[in-house]
Amino acid sequence: MTLRRARRAEGPGPLRLLGVTEPQPAPQPSAPDPTGAILRRGPFREGDRVQLTDPRGRLHTIALEAGKQFHTHRGHIRHDDLIGAPDGTVVAHSSGQDYLALRPLLSDYVLSMPRGAQVVYPKDAGQIVTMADIFPGARVVEAGVGSGALSLSLLRAVGDRGRLYSFERREDFADIARGNARIFFGADHPAWTVTVGDLAEMLPQTVEPGSIDRVVLDMLAPWDCLEVVGEALAPGGVLICYVATATQLSRVAEAARDAGGWTEPQAWESMVRGWHLEGLSVRPEHRMHGHTGFLLTTRRLAPGATAPTRRTRPAHGAYGEDYTPPAEEWTPEDVGERVISDKRVRRTLRDLDRDVERTSDARAGDERGDLPPGD
Repeated sequence: MTLRRARRAEGPGPLRLLGVTEPQPAPQPSAPDPTGAILRRGPFREGDRVQLTDPRGRLHTIALEAGKQFHTHRGHIRHDDLIGAPDGTVVAHSSGQDYLALRPLLSDYVLSMPRGAQVVYPKDAGQIVTMADIFPGARVVEAGVGSGALSLSLLRAVGDRGRLYSFERREDFADIARGNARIFFGADHPAWTVTVGDLAEMLPQTVEPGSIDRVVLDMLAPWDCLEVVGEALAPGGVLICYVATATQLSRVAEAARDAGGWTEPQAWESMVRGWHLEGLSVRPEHRMHGHTGFLLTTRRLAPGATAPTRRTRPAHGAYGEDYTPPAEEWTPEDVGERVISDKRVRRTLRDLDRDVERTSDARAGDERGDLPPGD
């Protein structure tokens, strides 16, 4: 029997053409992504946070709620006009002006979310993720948490298969960070563990020695934690410190050199300057994000290894008699940080509880299939 007759005997089969890929079965809907991907796509849903931009470029962030209205001094926008509309919609204000509606990006959310402590700005969070090489599946330690701004970027980087161990001394700040993360991801992130307590005391009780890939320290005195961090880091692991002042930067660098077991510290800062783009008027903006903090990185050496001696000699007088660092405990006021009142923290927690409840209700509706038309 010839090949042609054999194929005829087998009966009709799928048509195959050279260079043409066979159609694949349509993907079946899966369970909601625990990292909040479902909240980043599709039409606006009740409970979503939406960023409204007016004709003058002013931003307003709202949480959608059926039957509610967003009011300005000139009129209002109905939430119902946005629920079910696609991302990137232009909605009419009652005054006749058009507002652009978009889902906030991570950088937008960080700058508008409720705060307890100062946040790490997006320009620094991006540098931390890149320069510390935070990779999917990484085991990362973070201290302190503050309002959770940096935690969101770290969780995005490690994914749901990594681990982020965050440590915060203040329980109210930890609660604010958890609330901000629940709103952004839509639920508790599966890779995140938040521990309330001092890093130096709690880290050895939380992780095994040599099991951590990266450590990020955003705290007043990171030099106090070098020993415990060094025990937790695997050989080659990265330590990155975020500090506000040059005195802190100098002290943590010298402490790492004196302790041994670390590579030569590298330090820098970044500044972002926006540009005005309008016809032939192309120039730098009058305002810019200048100094927000210093970053310092160093890597953990293998047990017993000693870093090669530096060939460049220190500057003359760099280690003079007046160099001795202060021994007393540092306070936020010492480095110019603004102290947050307890009253403001309590108000922030109340607002977060309300927003978390709205987000949870909206996600529960998604899991039941109560989605608006077109999703």
